[in-house]
Amino acid sequence: QVRLVESGGGLVQAGGSLRLSCVASGRSFSNYFTGWFRQAPGKERELVASIKWNSGTTYYLDSVKGRFTISRDSAKNTVYLQMSNLQPEDTALYMCAGRDSYLRPYGDWGQGTQVTVSS
Repeated sequence: QVRLVESGGGLVQAGGSLRLSCVASGRSFSNYFTGWFRQAPGKERELVASIKWNSGTTYYLDSVKGRFTISRDSAKNTVYLQMSNLQPEDTALYMCAGRDSYLRPYGDWGQGTQVTVSS
């Protein structure tokens, strides 16, 4: 069974930076997709960024392009989300999720880590 554990959230002022980490365990991740989702109160969950482990192919939500960077360290089974120039609208619960094919929905989920950006 896949286990995803996030860390790195916190409170930061607008313009600041945070790096989120997602440590994965429980399977081979050679053909795995990992995404960072976020959900703010009263809003729908949205995919912020994703990465394919073996190729490093990435995807970004338009509103975070140029500010967020997703990366992975295969040796540590860890995916990172480096967030810069954070804005109050980035405030949300950030969750790591995984799937083994782009044809399938994300089925593996972590508990999430809270990011709060003050103005």
